[in-house]
Amino acid sequence: MDEPLSPTSDRSELWALPRRAVVVVLAVEASAVALVVAGSATPPPGAVGLAVFLTVLSVVHTELATGIERIRRRAAQTAYFDLSSVWTFAAALLLPPMLAAAVIAAVYLHLWQRVWRPAKVPLHRHVYTTATVVLAANAAHAVVQGAGGLPAAAADLGGVAGIALAVLLYVLVNAVLVAVVIVLTSERPGLRDIFGGWDDNAVEIATICMGALAAVALGSTPGLVALVLPPILVLHRAVLVRQLEEVASTDGKTGLLNAAAWQVQVTRIVRRVHRSRGTAAVLILDLDHFKLVNDSHGHLAGDEVLAAVATELRNSVREQDIVGRFGGEEFVVLLPDLAPGPDGNTEMRTIAERLRKRVAELVVPVGTPDGDLSISGLSISVGGAAVPNDGTTLEQVLNAADASLYAAKRDGRNLVRFAGPVEIPGPRSGN
Repeated sequence: MDEPLSPTSDRSELWALPRRAVVVVLAVEASAVALVVAGSATPPPGAVGLAVFLTVLSVVHTELATGIERIRRRAAQTAYFDLSSVWTFAAALLLPPMLAAAVIAAVYLHLWQRVWRPAKVPLHRHVYTTATVVLAANAAHAVVQGAGGLPAAAADLGGVAGIALAVLLYVLVNAVLVAVVIVLTSERPGLRDIFGGWDDNAVEIATICMGALAAVALGSTPGLVALVLPPILVLHRAVLVRQLEEVASTDGKTGLLNAAAWQVQVTRIVRRVHRSRGTAAVLILDLDHFKLVNDSHGHLAGDEVLAAVATELRNSVREQDIVGRFGGEEFVVLLPDLAPGPDGNTEMRTIAERLRKRVAELVVPVGTPDGDLSISGLSISVGGAAVPNDGTTLEQVLNAADASLYAAKRDGRNLVRFAGPVEIPGPRSGN
């Protein structure tokens, strides 16, 4: 299930969060408790035993996957999706709200002990995540009950539709509640920070669908539910491999793509643009006089400046643009899908100038041996080149953009320069 991993929400105390976020967190938790209390009633025969059985299955699942989950939790770049939904969603479909909430609480208590607490996840985040799952389970339960319960046969299209709608609602309720807190506790988060990536959500939906199948199996042939464990454990390993690949392609200081990963992605896009006769551009950006920051305030302060500039670049480009760190104080941006003709050149220049101005306006709070201070007065020089005007391969376009960056440095820095139709100068040497 989705867990917020925003920077601000890493604070250990709930009361350290912004006031609006505290209000939302407490309101969601109170709503979960109220719904459980309102739905309390004498459970039907066998429901308690079924709740215990689901809890045991969840414990077995977590114990078998604990090592993998601890690595996944540490490697998560944005929102973290655990795979406990297979049991919490099954509980939502099979059990009355009070018992379903009890199963969810037991599942997340065990996860806290085995995965989250060792990773030093603040307790208030764990409690909030549990509350969002309880509310999502209540919504899913209401939908399935309204559709007449679990389908008894393949021809029961109403029951099948009810489960499909329950899956959708379960995902939506949880995603929205988590997204609200991330927005309230983060500064200008991106869509991936708020909702996770497409792959993350696909894994979550697949896990919930397995929960639906587990619920149907438990309702008809309980022994078959054991068949859920092998594929869910394989899914754990598959997700871990993908996350580790993502970590390997990410620059540790800035969170951007590293140079190798950026070039792999961009090479494919440049080839596609050339074949389709489209237009794209590459920008190379270099922080001016960055050595002075390191010499004056230390390398840790310099790292904080690099991270702040990276965040500003990522937040100032379009959704489809690809930002990477090229090494040292250099960054690269691919601008695909530009308008054809002169309009594309105008769009490229507009984006480049916006990036230059945003960095010039940055004020970066940093910690130094002499105390906290803010670094301002930063600037970047930008060189750009277009596909196919300045080259048909990534290497050609990078050379043209690099020469343009040298021209921006030579002309006084804090400038934007683009490759022209004349002969491109040779690559620069030095800053």
